[in-house]
Amino acid sequence: MISGKKILAIIPARGGSKGLPGKNIRMLCGKPLIAWSIEQALGCPEIDTVIVSTDDPEIARVAASFGAEVPFIRPAGLASDTSSSIDVILHAIDFMAKTGPNFDLVVLLEPTSPLREVSDISGAIKHLLGTPDCQSVVGVSQVESVHPAFLYQLHEGLLKPYSEVQPTNLRRQDIEELYFLEGSVYVSHIDALKAKRSFYHESTAPWIVPRYKSFEVDELIDLIIIEALMVAKQEGRI
Repeated sequence: MISGKKILAIIPARGGSKGLPGKNIRMLCGKPLIAWSIEQALGCPEIDTVIVSTDDPEIARVAASFGAEVPFIRPAGLASDTSSSIDVILHAIDFMAKTGPNFDLVVLLEPTSPLREVSDISGAIKHLLGTPDCQSVVGVSQVESVHPAFLYQLHEGLLKPYSEVQPTNLRRQDIEELYFLEGSVYVSHIDALKAKRSFYHESTAPWIVPRYKSFEVDELIDLIIIEALMVAKQEGRI
C-alpha cells in the first residue's frame, strides 16, 4: 500500500496462442515466461495482491507455484481470440471486489513483457500518484528506426518518402521525439478505468522505458531475442 491506496496487480494469461502455442509457460532463462512477471509483481512493495487471470488449468498451476493467486478460472467468453482485453481486466477487478477488499489502483502486467524491472512498476505507480490530474500511466518507448521520417511507401512500384521530409536529409538526433505504447506496464485508478474503459485517454501520463525493454513475446523469434537480451542484462552488458 502507498498513500493509503490498495493496489491490485493483474497478469492476464490466456491458454490459446496461435503465434506461439503455450507461450505463457514456455521456458525463458530457466523459468516459465509468466514467472518473470509474477516475481516482478511480488517484488514490488507498493502492490498488495498479485493475481493471474487465465482459462488454462496448467497456467493456473504454474502461476500458483510461483506465488501468484489464481482466484478463478476465466470464463470461456473472455478467453477467445476476439475477447476484449479491458473486459478481462474489469472481470478480474469485479471478482476481487466481491470476494475481498476494495482496491483503489490496478496494475496490468502482460506476461509477454518479461524485460521490465520492479523499478518500472514502482516508478509507474509513484508517477501516477505524484502527477496532478493524471488518472493512468502507460509504458512508452521512443520511436527510432521506424520513425515516420525514415519510412517509405510504394507509389506505382516506386519508393516514396512517407513524410514530406526526405529521410536521407535527416539525422536521428534531428527528428522530433515520438513515442509508442510498448506494453510492459499499465497503471490506473480503478474508477477511471471503469469510466474510460481504457488505460490510455486524455489524462494518461507516460512511463518511459529504454527500447530493449519494449520487446514482447508474440512468436518464437521474439523469445529468442528476449532470451539473448536477458542474458546480456544478467551479465551486465546492458
